[in-house]
Amino acid sequence: QVQLVESGGGLVQPGGSLRLSCAASGFTFSAYAMSWVRQAPGKGLEWVSDVDSGGGSTYYADSVKGRFTISRDNAKNTLYLQMNSLKPEDTAVYYCAKDLTRPLGSKDYWGQGTQVTVSS
Repeated sequence: QVQLVESGGGLVQPGGSLRLSCAASGFTFSAYAMSWVRQAPGKGLEWVSDVDSGGGSTYYADSVKGRFTISRDNAKNTLYLQMNSLKPEDTAVYYCAKDLTRPLGSKDYWGQGTQVTVSS
C-alpha cells in the first residue's frame, strides 16, 4: 500500500531554516509528480509546491517563492522541502502528497504531516 512519511519538522526561530523529508513506498515513486501542502492553525489547506516526476520542473506558491526549494531523490524514493528565511506565518502542519496524474493536479495519497513552528 502507498505510504508517505514526513519528517524534519520542529521549532525554529524566524529567519531560520529547516529541511523536510518525505519517504515514499508502495508505488513507483519516480513515475509521479509530488507535492507539499500545509495547514496553518485554524485555516484550510494551502498548496506550497510541486515537482514533476523527474525533478526537472518545480512550482511554488507566491508565499514561499524564493525561500523554499522542492527536490526529490528518485533513487531513495524521497521528497524534500528546503525551507529558508522562515517566517511566523510559515507555522503549519506540512504534508507531502502524491499527485494523481500530473503536477498541480489532484492528490490521491497524503502523509500524516509534520509540524513546523516558527517562533522566537
